[in-house]
Amino acid sequence: MDPTTYFDQFARRYTPYKGGSWCYEDGCIYRGLRLLFEATGEGRWSEHLRRLIDRQIAPDGTLLGYDPAEYNIDNILAGRVLFPLAAETGDPRYRKAADHLADQLETHPRILSGNYWHKRRYPHQVWLDGLYMGLPFQIEYALVNDKPALIADALQQFSTALALTATASGLYVHGYDDSRTQRWANPITGRSPAVWARAVGWLAMALVDALALLPEDRATAALRQRTRLLLGELMARQTPSGLWMQVLDEPDLAGNYEESSASAMFAYALLRAAGLGLAETEQAFAAGHKALDALLSRRLIADEEGVTRLTTIVGVAGLGGFEGSYRDGSPSYYLTEQVVADDAKGVGPLIMAFAEGLRRCD
Repeated sequence: MDPTTYFDQFARRYTPYKGGSWCYEDGCIYRGLRLLFEATGEGRWSEHLRRLIDRQIAPDGTLLGYDPAEYNIDNILAGRVLFPLAAETGDPRYRKAADHLADQLETHPRILSGNYWHKRRYPHQVWLDGLYMGLPFQIEYALVNDKPALIADALQQFSTALALTATASGLYVHGYDDSRTQRWANPITGRSPAVWARAVGWLAMALVDALALLPEDRATAALRQRTRLLLGELMARQTPSGLWMQVLDEPDLAGNYEESSASAMFAYALLRAAGLGLAETEQAFAAGHKALDALLSRRLIADEEGVTRLTTIVGVAGLGGFEGSYRDGSPSYYLTEQVVADDAKGVGPLIMAFAEGLRRCD
């Protein structure tokens, strides 16, 4: 099946991830559709996006089901598509919606060194996921509204988070607990035990997207170098199939498997980095396309009803208490979570990677 046929069919049957409430999972799809529209100019992708997002935004910019008092950094991600929609349509509700999200960030709790808590229900914790959820939006909002202090703050948060989660392998653990009270946290470093591929995928996309918005100058030089090093580590760990392992730094761990959502995120990050000079261009381009081709050829599979779906996506993984269980962050824990198909956290990045591949081929 042609990938765009799958994307079109997926968008047509897609229902809001959390019953219609504003959420990051929908935001993954929104970003994919937006990038595919920018890459192709085909109106159907913008039409899908508007059909899905417009029902979530009231005339005053209020977002359906959104409660800023949850201080959930995940809720910021979907706001990235508000900026181009506001610019193209002139509809003030998109700008107002972005203002609501920015208002949350103004009072969002932080650890002592300045990074946003992941959520109010996960106090004093920084997860790599949250860097993608909040910081590229903050940078875009700052550029649109001429607030350079927000850019400086975002760059500092990146720098601090990388220092707090770095491993000797050149990769990064999933999370950090500033209070050292969580059972998953090392009592000395505060770090979680394992390198989860999708967490590093969120990080790689966050770094590339943030640097794509900013000039290459002294303020971003250190972050660009850290990004190049991370992308080099990822290329070195790509499997012969073109994909990446769920527990990224333990390929021989019993039960470990090649996971689709992280592989799509890495494909996108590498393809975009190749165009920005954030990695050795030919090598990153080749690695990104190898991953994209592997996902399209091996992971798009028709189910028993003949519906093509993206397979081998870990449904959800996290740290700490959740729905009556405790996620200890160990390498083996990440192999216990359910593997699903057509989850937005996999399909959205796949659309993004495909769109970036089209742009890089122009």
